[in-house]
Amino acid sequence: MDIATIIGLISGTILIASAIFMGGSAIIFINIPSLLIVVGGTLAVTFIKFKMSDVVNSIRVAMKAFIFKASDPEEIIQEMVGFTRIAKKEGLIALEKETATDPFAGKALRYLSDGFDEGLIEDMLNKDIRLTLRRHEMGQNVFKGMAESAPAFGMIGTLIGLVKMLAAMDDPSNIGPAMAIALLTTLYGVLLANFIFQPLADKLSLRSDQERLNKSIIVEAAVGINRGVSPLVLEESLKIFLSPKEREKEKAEPDTQAAVAEAE
Repeated sequence: MDIATIIGLISGTILIASAIFMGGSAIIFINIPSLLIVVGGTLAVTFIKFKMSDVVNSIRVAMKAFIFKASDPEEIIQEMVGFTRIAKKEGLIALEKETATDPFAGKALRYLSDGFDEGLIEDMLNKDIRLTLRRHEMGQNVFKGMAESAPAFGMIGTLIGLVKMLAAMDDPSNIGPAMAIALLTTLYGVLLANFIFQPLADKLSLRSDQERLNKSIIVEAAVGINRGVSPLVLEESLKIFLSPKEREKEKAEPDTQAAVAEAE
């Protein structure tokens, strides 16, 4: 579960709801015609822009923003170095009995234990990365498209409300409802675009970047294992993927463990 996404949604909802309730009755902010224009129009345009399967898949991809927890690159590095030690001692065939925490790493181990050559392993794993990122990109594009359409339909609803208001100038009782449609559709459109759709697209983009990094580490490690690189050399080569701060953290941890051992 991604706590940051949940915190953002809950805190944003509380702030908006507080502003609404503190300003008076919340009922005045509920307008069914405005919702129909913005939500219905946005969904209609989304189905025009994308295939039905892409829209449905984007909902499944969006769940990554809530429940996906990317593995730490440091943990992946240590796990792959452990597999390197096993391969050094017992041979590549011994990796067949090992279970990786990451399914992509498990696939890499299977290729290694089956005796695939280096070029084939690298090509197949990189192809997997490209196809995965393409699926993620489609999900991002769907939500980006919805973020673009929602404010546009908010403006359409505003124009509809203004036309109704101008047409009802001779009847003051109809001016209020028409003005409500004019203003609330803009509010709904901007709110959906900037509070739901665009943040989801941005979070999915972040998830894709994290997944690309982790899978790139696994590919590099698989190639190194296949070449028979020593665990120490492989670990140092994989640390290149880490930020300078993360590298310093990795260096500090062995020193801390040694100090604790001496103290005991």
